[in-house]
Amino acid sequence: MIGRNQSVGPDGILGAILKMGAEDMIPYLALLLDITINNGTIPRDLKKAIVVPIQKGGDLSVVKNYRPAGLSSVVCKQMEHVIAGYLRQV
Repeated sequence: MIGRNQSVGPDGILGAILKMGAEDMIPYLALLLDITINNGTIPRDLKKAIVVPIQKGGDLSVVKNYRPAGLSSVVCKQMEHVIAGYLRQV
């Protein structure tokens, strides 16, 4: 069951799933990262996001009282985290 503070992106993968199977996922994520770096592009499916409106407050019927929030792929977020960590070391 997805809790209030948990959401899934367009890939349908919940972050907790990656945490539970982290050790088993490493070879597949490493392969995906290697392919991404060698091709110089991110796979199209990983660049997709679901945009949902989040109310900031005020009247529910006023569009200006909402802000967009993008739910992106958990796998892509993890890859970004790995790349950012690498770049900080360089």
